[in-house]
Amino acid sequence: MSDREQAWAQRLPAPRRQRYLRSRGLLRRQLAALLELPAQEVPLHSPPGEAPILAQGSGHVSLSHSRDQLLLAWSPWPIGVDLEWHQRAIQAELLARRFFPPLEWQHLQSVVAAERPAAVLESWVRKEAAIKWQRSSLASDLRHWCWNANLQQLQHLEQGWQPACQMQLRNGWLCAVVGEAAEQGIWG
Repeated sequence: MSDREQAWAQRLPAPRRQRYLRSRGLLRRQLAALLELPAQEVPLHSPPGEAPILAQGSGHVSLSHSRDQLLLAWSPWPIGVDLEWHQRAIQAELLARRFFPPLEWQHLQSVVAAERPAAVLESWVRKEAAIKWQRSSLASDLRHWCWNANLQQLQHLEQGWQPACQMQLRNGWLCAVVGEAAEQGIWG
């Protein structure tokens, strides 16, 4: 951990501090091995509550926390990742009606009611990964992302972006990756 990260961590409440220190420590160790640098020299800027970024020319990173799990990703191209427990209890109807574009909400109504929570959660995980790829926020962009399960296509309705998006179920966790790394089929 850098001195700056240690200082940021000290200002966080204890549970959040531990999560921050663990995730940034793991991220630094993995990047150090990948970039062949000492962990302290990894050009990482990662304040709490912000997406981590690497210095230009060092690639792109993304991370996601859920419960006690952490998903880390590095790519030479912009990348976004997200993970969620596949059996997470959600209020699917409420989430989809409130945060999904009307076109997607209409499609979800045709999904069998028992399968709707899984469909909403899978869409949500893909969209959150896309928002990290885009380097935006859920509040400003969630409603603009549309997952078309029939076409297996993710699209930003305002910008027209259609980034590659892959999802896997691993040990009970939904893991999504968005960006060129998804197109390359890179999972490690």
